Amino acid sequence: VQLQACGGGLVQPGGSLTLSCVVSGFSLGDHAVGWLRQAPEKRREGVGCIDSVDDTTYMASYVKGRSTISRDNAKETVYLGMNSLEPEDTAVYYCCRRRSDRCSQVCDDWGRETQLTVSS
Repeated sequence: VQLQACGGGLVQPGGSLTLSCVVSGFSLGDHAVGWLRQAPEKRREGVGCIDSVDDTTYMASYVKGRSTISRDNAKETVYLGMNSLEPEDTAVYYCCRRRSDRCSQVCDDWGRETQLTVSS
């Protein structure tokens, strides 16, 4: 099982970016996938998650309304689209495989992270 987050970079405040989580070794149809982030000197926090059964998404309050999660099973990729980015969104972002098809389950596998920096 492997997960690789990519697509990070430097974005100006107010800008937009889409991160990708490319997976292998399991089917997106069988497992929910979550996005998390960790800013410097802060605790890791969840950003959102997508169920594999019905594509229900759950977004954290601090990104809700300006972020979306979607998946493309054929491309084995889960996307995190973010807009109206703020400096507080600066963090390393990574994705995880949930134990089952629901976001209520714990993460069993974690992927390599990608850095997002929001700065002018």
